[in-house]
Amino acid sequence: MTHQIYSQQQLQLKSIARLKQIYSEIACTVEVSDKRCKDAWISAIVNYQASKIQKVTLAAPDEQALAQAELDGYIADQAQIVAPEPFRIVEISFDHHEYYAGNQLVASISYDDNHLTQRWVVMVNDKEVFRANTPMRCDRFICTHYKDGSLPVQEQLATPCTTENRIMAHIFNECQNYGYEILNDGIYNDDIKLGEVGQTDSNWWLTRAADETQRIACDSAMDVVQSLSMVNVSTGGKSIFDEYFLEQPLEQLTGNKLQRLLERAELVTA
Repeated sequence: MTHQIYSQQQLQLKSIARLKQIYSEIACTVEVSDKRCKDAWISAIVNYQASKIQKVTLAAPDEQALAQAELDGYIADQAQIVAPEPFRIVEISFDHHEYYAGNQLVASISYDDNHLTQRWVVMVNDKEVFRANTPMRCDRFICTHYKDGSLPVQEQLATPCTTENRIMAHIFNECQNYGYEILNDGIYNDDIKLGEVGQTDSNWWLTRAADETQRIACDSAMDVVQSLSMVNVSTGGKSIFDEYFLEQPLEQLTGNKLQRLLERAELVTA
């Protein structure tokens, strides 16, 4: 029995109920990976149809090889349309992630403290395009709208700010919170080297000055610098309280210094 051959574009216009009917009509034997997902039904039908395209035996071997190559290309193209390559996600910090297709920036997800309920924001070209209460919904928005072509196109700057620059900016901001200084060979506090920090393949790490051969994995720039602060909770045998009180009396400490004092005290007692 001969059945109609449906293109991927035609199938996209069908409902899931109609796709199930077509699947049954053509006696499709390709397993549907997710029966709740429309694209899974389309993928199964397209791949089944491609496998059933009769290969015409041509007189010339070169022509037969060309026909086979065209068939293989058709199958690969249809599979790519239905299931495109996943994004490469770069974690700049806990609250900032960038989505790349190959080497091209597609969009970013950031956190907005000023919004009461929907604090996670999808940004394209430094403009808000979507907002939600969880990062998972933002991720779904990017994947869905990039796939159907409705996501705004990210303009690639002639001299873009590199990922490395963004990483260093986040480390610099966190170091400022602790009063640390970033030099070429590491992070310092009052001329005492605490260690080095960095990010490799989207994974944050640090090495302490006492043992620079050991890389310690961390979740974000904030965790990296906070871990280094544990190295510095006491200096020269003085407690952290002595360190502050020698500088100035308790009543003269600023709010920021008091907060840091309490945080570091918690690290010591933890």
